[in-house]
Amino acid sequence: MSVGADHEEPVPGLSTWPIERLRAFTTDADCQQLEAVRVVAQEHAYDSDRPREARRQWAKLSLLANRRMYGDGPGDRARAVQQDFMLRMWVIDHLGSDDKDPDWSPEKLASDTLDALALTPPHARALTSRRRELPIEQIRELRWHKNLTAHLERLINHLHSGSTQDQLLLWAETRRLLP
Repeated sequence: MSVGADHEEPVPGLSTWPIERLRAFTTDADCQQLEAVRVVAQEHAYDSDRPREARRQWAKLSLLANRRMYGDGPGDRARAVQQDFMLRMWVIDHLGSDDKDPDWSPEKLASDTLDALALTPPHARALTSRRRELPIEQIRELRWHKNLTAHLERLINHLHSGSTQDQLLLWAETRRLLP
């Protein structure tokens, strides 16, 4: 695995390490190393030749690295949360949900999604209607909301009817309007 066209792999052979070694490595890894672990673990989770439970364990490791790597800036948090949501949704779609594990529970993902959104759908729509007048920070916030809701249409299909599903349906409609 390479980190970029001009960069060497931060830890040689990282993609060949067993999951236990990678998990232990995340304890003291820096941001670049955590990103490498996140990507390697996610690639292993996507490997359809692996058993389902092993793929879930690799996905857990990817989530762990992702959750440890970013700072406290709003852009950092939004990126980490969006990556978290997308991987969790992928696991639910491809490996099945598991209500005993909050990472693979559609209801928990729905709740986490709603908790991550600072705006309400009506407020987001109002801002979007006058986006040409908005400062860049507000446009950036609308983009973050669009990214944080990218998984909603797939998630809604996994939820029971009720207020959570209704709120996410409103967000799915609102998302189409966001810049």
